[in-house]
Amino acid sequence: MPGKPLPSSAAAACSIRRSLLAIAALTLICFTLLSLKSLRTSPQFASPVVNAADAYGHLSSSGLSYSGIYHSTEIFLKGYAEMEEKFKVFIYPDGDPNTFFQTPRKLTGKYSSEGYFFQNIRESRFRTEDPDQADLFFVPISCHKMRGKGTSYENMTIIVQNYLESLISKYPYWNRTLGADHFFVTCHDVGVRAFEGLQMAVKNSIRVVCSPSYDVGYIPHKDVALPQVLQPFALPSGGNDIENRTVLGFWAGHRNSKIRVILARVWENDTELAISNNRISRAIGELVYQKRFYRTKFCICPGGSQVNSARIADSIHYGCIPVILSNYYDLPFNDILDWHKFSVILKESDVYQLKSILKSIPHEKFVELHKNVVEVQKHFQWHSPPIPYDAFHMVMYELWLRHHVIKY
Repeated sequence: MPGKPLPSSAAAACSIRRSLLAIAALTLICFTLLSLKSLRTSPQFASPVVNAADAYGHLSSSGLSYSGIYHSTEIFLKGYAEMEEKFKVFIYPDGDPNTFFQTPRKLTGKYSSEGYFFQNIRESRFRTEDPDQADLFFVPISCHKMRGKGTSYENMTIIVQNYLESLISKYPYWNRTLGADHFFVTCHDVGVRAFEGLQMAVKNSIRVVCSPSYDVGYIPHKDVALPQVLQPFALPSGGNDIENRTVLGFWAGHRNSKIRVILARVWENDTELAISNNRISRAIGELVYQKRFYRTKFCICPGGSQVNSARIADSIHYGCIPVILSNYYDLPFNDILDWHKFSVILKESDVYQLKSILKSIPHEKFVELHKNVVEVQKHFQWHSPPIPYDAFHMVMYELWLRHHVIKY
């Protein structure tokens, strides 16, 4: 049964209430929109890279480009700028520099990345003398220097353990996170062996290593792959020289791993792949090995006694597209760089089809890969003092990414 009509006074009151509610809702929406606009334009929340035009300006001034070698250029630039502004690292001052602490043996050779990092971190703006301001703590013990002095693997482990325990007892910082905000740097493959008996370091702290193999305790989301760079380079960098690259593929080295044995056995007599099961003798001529990189399209990079190899950085430096032939390799700067844009990544079982795989790559794809190899060269070179976007800064950016999840 229909209800009785409301008196005129009641109807008017109801209409007024509805109007007031509508006005209140509209006011709330306006304030919300104004607040969001203010938030977006506030300098406190402004992003270093706001749009594509601004991003291009940052790229031009930094020497980077939209070449596609990064997973996200904008994210990398934004994070890199924040790292340079905020990142602080405390270096423990303890230890005798004349033994195994504070400084590696040398800055040359295939393990020079370790030496450069030790030197660069002291020269950089990231170092702080105040541990309470630090985001991460660097434990400066050099396994490379131990190896140079003939220290056995067993004694290395004891030395590292004693040094770490002395830091834990003297300072309060390790126990706050069980070492999660501490990191070690070692490029020599003996560094893996030196830490085998130190489970608290292997499981908790960040290990920056040149042997990033998943089957030796390397944890990808925690640890950092350090590029193994043989510096100084014997010859200038290669690039924009496609017409000179007439050899399909090249590798020369010792057969000190299963994959290298297979590579040499299957392809050493091939007419299009220059594969040698021994290092090129200096008696043949001066810098013959390095000059081969200039004439080759694809440089084969199989793992040796460890998955890492200085051959990868050599290939990049000389403008030869690296062919990664490994099952367990967390490639350097993998969080930042898209390796598929400047290298060929294969499984070890692909060695039997290596020639057909390389010949199936279209010329246009080869040209693009070569162009990107030249673009990425700056990230695989050390300098002293360090310069923006070089190998040192790329390692620091990897550490910056990891510090977010363990900030004390």
